Amino acid sequence: MSVVKINVLTVPAEQREVLEKRFASRAGTVEGSDGFEWFELLRPVEGTDNYLVYTRWRDEESFQAWMEGPMKSAHQGGGEGEAPKRPAASGSTLWSFDVVQSTGPKGA
Repeated sequence: MSVVKINVLTVPAEQREVLEKRFASRAGTVEGSDGFEWFELLRPVEGTDNYLVYTRWRDEESFQAWMEGPMKSAHQGGGEGEAPKRPAASGSTLWSFDVVQSTGPKGA
């Protein structure tokens, strides 16, 4: 069954817009990865500065391949001649889960 990775990003209020724009500008980069199943960027509503980056993968190997390839490249700075960008998040923690049960709406 699938695996879920949730990256918990601590993002100060003044960096929220920066973070969201960076994710929007990368739209489509993870979708073509072998084993990728789902992505969501979750903005905190109250009581926390933590954004959740939810990804779901066919298996651990697919996630690790993405981490060592496309994700690593995307986080090493801008394109050729561009300076690396200052991180929008001040902290990051990765949570890992195996999907034990999953369901969706009836008739979908």
